[in-house]
Amino acid sequence: MINYIIAIVAISIVVATIGNFVKKSKSGKGGCGCGCNSCSSASSCHSNIDFIVDDLKKIK
Repeated sequence: MINYIIAIVAISIVVATIGNFVKKSKSGKGGCGCGCNSCSSASSCHSNIDFIVDDLKKIK
């Protein structure tokens, strides 16, 4: 019985972690938890179109 409880808790933690990652990625936040402005790996996470749009917003 305790094995089932431990398995359910472990699976729920994994599902919550994956759900949090999906929620962050849909809202445009990076997976590391910080902004992409000073990130050296931002180009590998987002396409060039995102950077062009951001640059245009900064100009206005």
